[in-house]
Amino acid sequence: MLDEQTRQAGDEEMTERRAALLDAVLALLVEKGAAALTMTAVAQRARCSKETLYKWFGDREGLLSATVEWQASKVRAGAYDRQHLDAGALRESLEAFAANWLSVISSETSVALNRVAIGQAQALGGMVLANGRFAIGERLKPLLLDARAAGLIAFEDAEEAFRTFFGLVGRDVQIRLLLGDRPPLDKASIAGDAARAANQFLALYGAKQKPAKAG
Repeated sequence: MLDEQTRQAGDEEMTERRAALLDAVLALLVEKGAAALTMTAVAQRARCSKETLYKWFGDREGLLSATVEWQASKVRAGAYDRQHLDAGALRESLEAFAANWLSVISSETSVALNRVAIGQAQALGGMVLANGRFAIGERLKPLLLDARAAGLIAFEDAEEAFRTFFGLVGRDVQIRLLLGDRPPLDKASIAGDAARAANQFLALYGAKQKPAKAG
């Protein structure tokens, strides 16, 4: 029993250390840009050895991939009881996802990471899509499918339904952020935008409507 507790404590410490290290990578990106993101610089910022970085991540590309995945993991679909999913719970989950995503993408770390990905599209573009946009979609689709099974919404294709919701939430926010604009994204504005996106999505895909089609 003691060995198991020791192992769990070690795992938790490792997870915390890894998270702190990846946050250090993000902070370095925000402050100094991609050019400064070397294994030596990260080791100094995170106060760890380069050997630890190579052991955990393999190389700089592996470190960047883990950083992208870590940042994207902060976007969650929200918890719900699939056995008792009703219209209120669906709306609440959609709003929670929208607010969470808007909060994450408007952070300085996400803006810096996305700018790096655009500047190094061949090396990082696919990585950001896989761990960001596509992974986020897979987190929300189960909610959409469960809501369809419960008769709350109607659609033919989960990917198209997710893309519609994603567009309603994001609008032009991300491109404006990347270009240096700062649209109003305080807590109240984000909550209002999240509610608006959920309302519009449910108006399009409500079960009383015919299943929405692309285009």
